[in-house]
Order: sequence, then C-alpha cells, then structure tokens
Amino acid sequence: QVNFVVCQLFALLAAVWFRTYLHSSKTSPFIRHVVATLLGLYLALFCFGWYALHFVIQSGISYYIMIVIGVENMHKYCFVFALGYLTVCQITRVYIFDYGQYSADFSGPMMIITQKITSLAFEIHDGMFRKNEDLTPSQRCLAVRRMPSLLEYLSYNCNFMGILAGPLCSYKDYITFIEGRSYQLQQSEANGKEDTKYEQTDPSPNIAVAQKLLICGLSLLFHMTVTKTLPVEYNIDDNFRATASWPVRFFYLYVSLMAARPKYYFAWTLADAINNAAGFGFRGYDKNGVTCWDLISNLRIQQIEFSTSFKMFLDNWNIQTALWLKRVCYERATFSPTIQTFILSAIWHGVYPGYYLTFLTGVLMTLAARAIRNNIRHYFVESPAVKLCYDIITWMATQVAISYTVVPFVLLSVKPSVTFYSSCYFCLHIASILVLLVFPLKRTQKGSKKHESVQPVWSKKLEEENLLQKNNYSTTNNSFSQKEEVTCRYQALKQ
Repeated sequence: QVNFVVCQLFALLAAVWFRTYLHSSKTSPFIRHVVATLLGLYLALFCFGWYALHFVIQSGISYYIMIVIGVENMHKYCFVFALGYLTVCQITRVYIFDYGQYSADFSGPMMIITQKITSLAFEIHDGMFRKNEDLTPSQRCLAVRRMPSLLEYLSYNCNFMGILAGPLCSYKDYITFIEGRSYQLQQSEANGKEDTKYEQTDPSPNIAVAQKLLICGLSLLFHMTVTKTLPVEYNIDDNFRATASWPVRFFYLYVSLMAARPKYYFAWTLADAINNAAGFGFRGYDKNGVTCWDLISNLRIQQIEFSTSFKMFLDNWNIQTALWLKRVCYERATFSPTIQTFILSAIWHGVYPGYYLTFLTGVLMTLAARAIRNNIRHYFVESPAVKLCYDIITWMATQVAISYTVVPFVLLSVKPSVTFYSSCYFCLHIASILVLLVFPLKRTQKGSKKHESVQPVWSKKLEEENLLQKNNYSTTNNSFSQKEEVTCRYQALKQ
C-alpha cells in the first residue's frame, strides 16, 4: 500500500512534467507514447516487482489475438482470454498466496487492463466490421476505424497515468490526448448552418487538480481516523448482535459501510487528478463557461452519499467500470442483461465468495428497486412536500439496502457473510422477492425517459451529465468520423 501511494505521488509529479515538457505542441506522438509506456512499466515494476510482467504478457497475447483472428471474431476471443487470464491470476493470488489480505496486489491493475483490452476489441469490431447503421449512437462514437499499432496499444494499456489505478478511458480519447488534436465544437446558427470552431489553447487543469487533491487529503484523513473505529466486522460481533436493538444495528451497518468508502474516494480521485495533471480528462465547458475535467472521473461523492435509488448509487460509483459493463455486456446481451451484467461484474472483481454473494444480492435489490420505482413513485410526485418525504424515505432505504448488499464484499468469506445475513433473517432478500411477486416488473427500455420529469433534481442532473459524458468523444483521423463525432459532442452539449 505504501508502494502504491508513493508510485501514485511520483506519477502525479511525472504528469506535471509530461504536460509541461512533453506537450503535444513540443514533441511528437511517438515520443509521448514511448515515455508514457516506459514510465508506466517502471512504476509497475517498482510497485509489484516481476509480477508486472503479467501486464505485458496479457496485453501482448491479446494484441496477437487481434491481429491473427481478424476483426469479425477477435472481440470474443480477446474477451475470453483477457478475462480468463485475469481470473487465473486472481485464483493464484487468493488461494495460493494471501487469502483475505487487503494489500495492493498486481491483479488490481490487471483488472483495468482487462477492461481496456476488451473495450478496445469491441470498439475495433464495431468500427471495422459492423455496419454503421447497426450501431447505437454511443457505439458509433466510440468505434475505432483502424487497427492500433503495437506502441499505441501498449501505451493505452500501460501508460503511467492509469496503470496502477485507472480509470478506464476510451481508446479514441486517449489517442486524441496523446496526439494533441484540438477539441472541436459545432455551434448551430439561427439559419440552421453549422459553424465549426476550434479551441486554440489548452485549458489549465490546475484548479481541478488542486480540488481533487484536497478531496484526497480529506478522504485519507477520514480513513485513518474514523474508519478504524467503525469496523464492518463489528456487524457480526456476537455481543453486539445479542444486545443491540434493530434500529441501532441498522444505523451501525450504515455508518460502518459509509466509513469504508473513503479509501476508494482517495484512490480513484488521486488517479483522476494524475490524468488531469497530464492534461487528460477535459470534457468541455459547462453552460457558464467553466472547464469540466471529469471526462474519466470514476465517482461523484455527493450523488453517492445522497442516492435515492439503487441505480443512482451504482451510476455514480466506479463510473467507468459501470460504463464498461454496459458497453461490453448490457447493451449486447441477448437475454437477462441485468443478471448477465452482475455476473460479469462478480467475475471481473475476483474469486472471493463474498463478491458473488454481493452481486447476486445486488440483482435482487436492483430488480426490486426498479419494480417499486415503476409502480409507485408516480403517486408521490404531485405535491413538493410529499415528494420531499418520498425522497427522504427512499434515501434511507437505499443507503440501508446498499450497506446490506455490500457487507459480503468487505467480509470476503462465506461464513461471516452468511452469519451477517442470518442474523438479519435475510430480511431484505425476502422483502425483495415479495416485491417482485407483488409488483409487475416492466421491461426496461434502453434510453427511455418515461419518468424523467419526476426524478429528484440531482438524479436528473446526473443523467444529463452521464449522457454528456457518454457522447463526448474525440475526433478520428478521417473526415467522415470527425464530422460524426463532433455532431455527437454537439448534441450532448445542447442537452
């Protein structure tokens, strides 16, 4: 863990140097690719020793598969190989070396590399094999129209900005950053014509980086002081279960799981700050002309802590992973996309039994929450006062449900997880099943906005930001793709 933090702080300094002295206006993309890759591999070697070779092996074999198999089926073979290689490494680490250890390990970066390998394979398949009209708008914007070189591929997977903690980014956004291509925004004039304007200077990330480093400091302070006094394991303490009342137990469940989150806030926000310090992560300007450096941000803390639905929490927690799951699984699943997505998420996270208990429970919670929202929410949105009460109740229910669901994720093993659930008499499991039996579960229409007008203010704003982020992609090398992607970006900014 110390190595990890030291390497990330070094990466932060290297990012400032990279942006200052190796700016795209001063050096070639080739040099930027080489330096980013070598620095990334050095950090990996320093932090994980020779286990870092797994990063190169996994990336190298996946690239070989892409070249040999061809664009028609390579996405399937890359997906199976990358996820299988990751799983083998996780099994080896967990069951042979250090079961239950929370220390930073080499499988963490491999999880991010696996996301990048599979994402790029699907993006190349979409761009070089599938017909343009068969793609969804987001797939069309992300589609890669040419095969990356080996250097570009290694740089994307192993660059120093994201090799240790990510976050995942699209290949096209990364290449645009390395090559220094200007952001292009189209503005519609009153007569319907389109005027393309080019941003001549790069906006400064200094304020965004400073703000994120402040969040990192506060999160680390909270983790080192409060988290230790509120261990999640105390939820299964025999004396606590025997003496505490149900309200006290549920309150402690909530605060103990809330106290477990700042370490993720610290790691993900620091990773985001490193990318921003290098000049990567600029999404555009908001309606007030303020720069937005959240193109690859991995979480929104305010929306997490004030979530009023299970989906709202998941949409703001580990954002890039949620987008990856949506792009490679949910949008392409032929049946039960929700169940398939949760299963993939469990496999990707690792081989601890607690992960599978968490994600299987998550399936029930998600379906039940969706059924409740679709069937009863519209009765409580006419009056502002009633709606406020409804939002408060759903916030409390969501926080308890999230805490209840993720306990096995923290406890890892079957026995303590079952001990916790049995001490609660599996109450939320049973409640979720009853909800699904009582309320009809409407089929989710992707992209539907049926209930948009009745969402909480922060939820509606979140979905608008998500739509902006999903469609805010950089330009490609050919003029047709440039026009198509600029249109995607412009439409998102209008919304």
